[in-house]
Amino acid sequence: MAKIAAIQMASGPHVQANLMEACRLIKEASAQGAEMVVLPETFGIMGNSPTDTVAVAEEVGKGPMQSAMSQCAKENKLWIVAGTIPIKSPNPSKYYAASIMYNEKGEQIARYDKRHLFDVELSEAKETYTESDTTVAGENLVVVDTPFGKVGMAVCYDLRFPAYFRKMMAADADIFVLPSAFTETTGKAHWEVLLRARAIENLSYMIAPAQGGYHVSGRTTYGHSMVIDYWGNVREELGKGAGIILIDTDLKAQAATRKAFPVLEHRLDG
Repeated sequence: MAKIAAIQMASGPHVQANLMEACRLIKEASAQGAEMVVLPETFGIMGNSPTDTVAVAEEVGKGPMQSAMSQCAKENKLWIVAGTIPIKSPNPSKYYAASIMYNEKGEQIARYDKRHLFDVELSEAKETYTESDTTVAGENLVVVDTPFGKVGMAVCYDLRFPAYFRKMMAADADIFVLPSAFTETTGKAHWEVLLRARAIENLSYMIAPAQGGYHVSGRTTYGHSMVIDYWGNVREELGKGAGIILIDTDLKAQAATRKAFPVLEHRLDG
């Protein structure tokens, strides 16, 4: 069994302040026995405009966000999935939204670049998002072999594409991690039902930390970070504001359920 934590934040435009808060929460999660923690999307910066994030994008392996996460993992002797960190791309006006995994020694183990970009218009809320203006879409599916099981990495809007999660499950994922910053409008409508659906469809754990609160930019994120088991039960949930929720994963019980209820073997999509 392993204890995994989802950390909820309400990040602002100041990187150093966000990093201090993230490391404080990671330390608290470690004190509660967490062996892996997962931070929300854009934990290091929620700017007043998308170009604010472009301005602080880091070189691979360098920069305050990557350094802080590596150091924090090492100091607390746990694994960290660092939500998303902006990493420079060949296009100076765009970055990769990179979810980076560190082991307990502070070493980078894996990197997943967000594949599905949030280009939508929410007429009800009178909000428009064009993530592709400043973000380069990733191309690779990432499933990581860890001491806690095989972890499939996804980010926020990826949640709406079940075929992507099916591919991670086909690569033997036991656990999905989904750092997010869902809008208030879409979160109220779809957040829980989509999270539970992806967990149930694949008989997989879902660790879904979120941005949850009011941001200096005027944006409101939905929050409601959740940790969900392979049967679709919401084990813990956090409404708004910063905090931590944890789940004890049991891979033996999960494997027994997959064997007794062999829905994954019955699929016709390969």
